[in-house]
Amino acid sequence: MTGCSGAGKTTIATALEDRLVKAYGKHVYRLDGDNLRTGINRDLTFSEADRAESVRRTGEIATLFADSGVITLVGLISPYRGDRDAVRKRHEEQGIPFYEIFLDVPVDELKKRDPKGQYARVESGELKHFTCIDDPYEPPLQPEITLKTHELEIEQSADILFRRLEMDGILEGAPKLTPPGLPNPDGDEEIDLHVPAHLREERMAEAETLPKVLISDLDLNWLQVIGEGWASPLKGFMREGTLLEVLHFNSILVDPFNLTDNKDAHTSTTNFEKFTQFRAPDRVSMSVPITLSCTEYTKAAIDNSPHGAVALTTQMGNIVAILRNPEIYPNRKEEIATRMFGVIDMGHPYIKEIYKGGDYLIGGEVELLDRIKYNDGLDKWRKTTRELMDEFREKGADTVYAFQTRNPTHAGHAYLMRSAGENLKKEGYKNPVLWLSPLGGWTKEDDVPLDVRVKQHEEVLNSGLEHPGGLDPAKTVMAIWPAPMVYAGPTEVQFHAKSRRSAGASYFVVGRDPAGMKGSELAVAHPDDDLYDGDHGRYVLQNSPGIGSMKMLSFVKVMYDITDNVMKVPDESRMDDFISISGSKMRLLARNGAVPCSRTDIPTDLVGANCVPSGFMVPNGWDIVVDYYKNIDSGRWIPWSRPQVDPGASSQTKSEGKFGTGSFRLAHSTYESYWHDIPLRPEGQSDEIINLVTEIPLYMTAKMEMQKTLPGNPIGQDSNSDGSPRYYTYGTTFFNYGYIPQTWEDPSLKDSLGNGGDNDPLDVMEVGSKRLEMGSITPCRVLGHLELIDEGEMDNKIICIALSDPDASSIHSMGDLERVKPGTIDKLKDWLKRYKTSDGKPENALASENPTSTKEAIELIHETNSRWKNLCGKGSGFVSDGHGFWLDAAGCKGHSSSSSSSRTSNLATWDD
Repeated sequence: MTGCSGAGKTTIATALEDRLVKAYGKHVYRLDGDNLRTGINRDLTFSEADRAESVRRTGEIATLFADSGVITLVGLISPYRGDRDAVRKRHEEQGIPFYEIFLDVPVDELKKRDPKGQYARVESGELKHFTCIDDPYEPPLQPEITLKTHELEIEQSADILFRRLEMDGILEGAPKLTPPGLPNPDGDEEIDLHVPAHLREERMAEAETLPKVLISDLDLNWLQVIGEGWASPLKGFMREGTLLEVLHFNSILVDPFNLTDNKDAHTSTTNFEKFTQFRAPDRVSMSVPITLSCTEYTKAAIDNSPHGAVALTTQMGNIVAILRNPEIYPNRKEEIATRMFGVIDMGHPYIKEIYKGGDYLIGGEVELLDRIKYNDGLDKWRKTTRELMDEFREKGADTVYAFQTRNPTHAGHAYLMRSAGENLKKEGYKNPVLWLSPLGGWTKEDDVPLDVRVKQHEEVLNSGLEHPGGLDPAKTVMAIWPAPMVYAGPTEVQFHAKSRRSAGASYFVVGRDPAGMKGSELAVAHPDDDLYDGDHGRYVLQNSPGIGSMKMLSFVKVMYDITDNVMKVPDESRMDDFISISGSKMRLLARNGAVPCSRTDIPTDLVGANCVPSGFMVPNGWDIVVDYYKNIDSGRWIPWSRPQVDPGASSQTKSEGKFGTGSFRLAHSTYESYWHDIPLRPEGQSDEIINLVTEIPLYMTAKMEMQKTLPGNPIGQDSNSDGSPRYYTYGTTFFNYGYIPQTWEDPSLKDSLGNGGDNDPLDVMEVGSKRLEMGSITPCRVLGHLELIDEGEMDNKIICIALSDPDASSIHSMGDLERVKPGTIDKLKDWLKRYKTSDGKPENALASENPTSTKEAIELIHETNSRWKNLCGKGSGFVSDGHGFWLDAAGCKGHSSSSSSSRTSNLATWDD
């Protein structure tokens, strides 16, 4: 800092030092004439040469201090430009940032200040050769900052310098990775785990060869969080050591520059027998476990694999990522739940999800094979952390504040967001940008759906500042935050804030009881009461370890002012003019289709009048909320980010409804019935060749099955007892699954143990390496079968290999299968016996551990074909009641298959 005597160098440096120490905990030292003159510069006079030497010595000291990590604030008059430039050059040679700050104050103003009485002494003639009066001062030509301190308060001047250091990343203690004014991600590492485009095909081919690990849609949300950098510096699902740090400290130790040989601590297999000599130096916030569970079935596949990686595969069978160097360890569900939530509530929605998981956790670093998209119409609002940084840069943000939403935005929210921006401007920011950040991941069932919130927010932005409930789109970025909601109160809100920092936010707006909820009826301590104290979240967040420079902006209570139809902080002197509109009241008004109240006569009983104050919410946004609450049970909403995918069906099929829901139906384009009209085997083929109708393609876990009771017998998704779509949870299928048409396992036909048939067509497990399309009809060679006893029913499984498979020419029997694909039979048996155990059900049994021969399997096919003929009335054992099945197909009635136009006429009758 250079300028004439009395310009404020020492005063401003002292104020800046205070900010740097208190806000960032930085080591700071001030060098000025007072503390240099008594020691290192005591031999110098005020001659031009000695003044130059004083600046040189001070510059050398500052260089050494800065090199040791100390921010050095130098306050010298330093009147000669060449001396200052020499110090700048010395710093630049050492790679040390250097700022020249010119305190530009008119001499007349300095004479008025005259803190040391020196200007008065000059005026009286007592003091000669005084810089800026009768000795020259050469002002900087291009200083980094000019401060006209006579026009600024001391704190304003200090704040300008403080913000500049923040903007340039000087206070981060690491190389600047982000646009000016935006913080570095936690761990000082920008995380983007997408495979480069030129390597994608190669990595996908590799993934096909790896053991498959099933991930749920909730896991997919977490994978997106990791891969796009929202949980920096995390690079994969947590290893055991990382998880322990998270559970015990709500943070992790990191060493981004490998000062203590701990740079790879979180990407290396946990070793409880070996510890590094020194502890990692930096702590970053990480309060929520981000883990991936698996079953014993998946663990065995990984343990027996020669590969050091696995392929992460969705419920719908899509491979989305590779996980390297997997570390498998016990899933200590009780410990995770109790430490994470601090409550005992087995009815808590996310605790339920934890207990649904397998008995093991898999840690390891991930590579996303492509960008995660959900194809739900909302992807344009999904941005990666890097894309958000770019958008903030384009808007010229010098700081970003994030506002998370799980509800529609009303005028009270808008008031808080706008007020926060104005307050940040008062602190010295020129262009604070709001990040409107709807939570996009998994949520509990009664939360407002994601699409409703996003569309309502769009209307808030479209309204701009013309309505008190609108926001300025020029100062706002809306982007979905991809993480699931876990409802862990004070523990979770730390992650909410930390994660926004990873995308550029320096401020997080936080209200009362963030991430909290009421206890379920199973809660031990808080049934039907808030699980967490409403004030604890903000307190914990403000003091949480590793939160760094992230700052909080607290909510204040706002109410509706009936005098001007604006929501604001209530005026205590006229409380009768303010009304409170609670969330429950808003929902009731929306459900009743409330219309706008009169602007001049707002009733005290809004529900009775069935009106909503005109300034409460932007009109088009209110219409969206009303539409949702009036049609809340329609099923057309998008609750949270779940992939909408193509079923991968055969081109010979037609479908209705949304895949992944109970409305989906898949029918054949030519055959009227998927059960009765497709022949048992291809024409002209021998007995060991059958037609396989594929219901569940390879890797898919959606429990698709032919609908026996619906017209046309289309393929649809089975449902759980609560009506939700059913998925296998044991692991990813390693086979294509389907059935043989024109067969039926008759319940009246008992085996030696008294188990009757399962009342379905004969099931098939195809063991080739290629994925068959859903609804496809594939010639398949019978190899044998396994007789499964499933809850007292005989459920035979034919084992076959598609004739189109590369190994088909080498595999003609179960013995051949074991020779060509060792271990496949054991995997089949394990799956059949244990696939329901991950849902809490007991193991199934096999009538025999040894599969039958091809001949015996063919005999079973003949028998079930005969039973099907009886069912259709073609045989001597006619089944009169038909079991409620749809049998009105040409193949069942003994005629040729009817046309597709005839089949299409049945589509309208599929609705349940």
